[in-house]
Amino acid sequence: MQEIKRIQVRGVPGEVVRAQFGDRTVDHWLPKQGTDRLLIAHDGQNVFDGKTSTHRGQTWKMAQTAIQVSQELGINPPAIIAVWHSSNKQNPWGRAKDLAPQQFFSNGEYVDPRWRISDPSVKLHSDNYLESIFNEIVPAIAPFASPEKTAVIGSSMGGLATLYAAIKHPEKFSTALALSPHWVISDKEFAKKMVEALPATHKIWMSRGDKGLDKEYPPFQDYVDELMEQRGFGSRYVSKVYKRSTHSERSWAKYLNEPLRFWLNT
Repeated sequence: MQEIKRIQVRGVPGEVVRAQFGDRTVDHWLPKQGTDRLLIAHDGQNVFDGKTSTHRGQTWKMAQTAIQVSQELGINPPAIIAVWHSSNKQNPWGRAKDLAPQQFFSNGEYVDPRWRISDPSVKLHSDNYLESIFNEIVPAIAPFASPEKTAVIGSSMGGLATLYAAIKHPEKFSTALALSPHWVISDKEFAKKMVEALPATHKIWMSRGDKGLDKEYPPFQDYVDELMEQRGFGSRYVSKVYKRSTHSERSWAKYLNEPLRFWLNT
C-alpha cells in the first residue's frame, strides 16, 4: 500500500486517505474513536470525494450517513474502504471487467447488447478484483475486521458485484447491500443462478427506484424477490422500491440511511 494523499471531506471528522495498491486506487476512512465494523464499497470514486465522482460531483455521502445512523444506534461508526473501479480513457470497459460476475458470464450466457462483456476481447477479472479486496486491501487497512461485522455495498453493476462477493467469499463478510442491482445486463436465468448461489447465512438488501434506468428493473427484481422468498431468507432479506428515485448517486445517497440501518442495527 502506497499512500497518495489525504483529503478532508465536509461533515467527516479527520481525513480520508487515498492509497495505491498496484494499479488500484483505494480511499478509506477510519473513525478516530476506533471501531469494530467495516463497510467495503465498490465504485470508490463516488464515495467520498466530489472531485473524483463520475456524476457531476455527487457522492454517496457514505461516511456522513454512517456517522448519523451510528449515532442514532449508539455505536461507533464503521470504517469505510472505497475501492475505485478501473475505467479510464485507455480502459473504457474497466468497470465492467471489475464488477461483472465472472463465474456467470463464462459459458456464453446472454448479455444485453448495450454491454460489450460478451466480446471475446473483453476479459473479465472480477474474481481477481474480489481476491485483491479481501486478501490484500482489507488486511492492510482494517486488520481488525471480522466477518460478522463487515458489510459490502454497491449500486448497479456494483450491486451485482456485491452479491457476487457473497457468493465467492461468504466467509469474509455477513451483509450484502445491493442498490439498484443491474439484473438487466442478462436474463432471468442469470438472475436465478445468482440467487441460487447466494449463501443462506447472509443478510441481504436490494432496492431500486422507479425512474431512469431503474424503470427497467421491476420484472427482474420482482422475480428475484420471489426466488429469495422461496429460499427462505425471511427477515434476513429486504427489498424496497423508492418512489421518485432514479439511477444516480444523488438518489442512492438520499436513502442510504435505510440499508445502513438494516446492517448496523443488529
